Amino acid sequence: MKENKEFALKVKSIRERQNMSIEELAEKSDVKLEVLQAMENGEIIPSLTPLTKMAKALGVRVGTFLDDTPQLGPVVVRGGKPNNVLYFSGREDVTNASNLEFHSLGAGKIDRNIDPYIIDITYEKEHKLSSHEGEEFIYVLEGEIEVEYGKDKFTVAAGDSIFYDSVVPHHLHSSGDKAKILAVLYTPY
Repeated sequence: MKENKEFALKVKSIRERQNMSIEELAEKSDVKLEVLQAMENGEIIPSLTPLTKMAKALGVRVGTFLDDTPQLGPVVVRGGKPNNVLYFSGREDVTNASNLEFHSLGAGKIDRNIDPYIIDITYEKEHKLSSHEGEEFIYVLEGEIEVEYGKDKFTVAAGDSIFYDSVVPHHLHSSGDKAKILAVLYTPY
């Protein structure tokens, strides 16, 4: 996918601008070297957890990986259809498939503290909980999702929302074929 190649180049560029070797990034982020190498080569689709760890190690927001042209003023997205889309796996251990389509609503906004997305989610049979620093606010636009949060499970339908600390192991997935959510992520850096 063209978008993933552009993403890979951006991640590598950010790392290189900081004069950090890929081995140093692996050590600082606790993301496997092989995963970082494959990600930077555009061979795999990352999940949000390693991205969050990489962003923290690089001292940038997760959204920095998605930004194209920085804007000083407001960012306007018409009709909920931003120009940039990234495809992610919902699992840290599965990187060759995508069940999350991220549409960034804040790409380009400099100095933002949150990252808003519209995310299209397709059904995922198997999943694994993961955690990272920060908070997540999820509002279901269409369909229904299940959120596993620690030992609890929550069903969240269209018109419902859930707000949680993402340091607690969690996973969200579509309950049916697909769902659409508005997600606002805060990750300290």
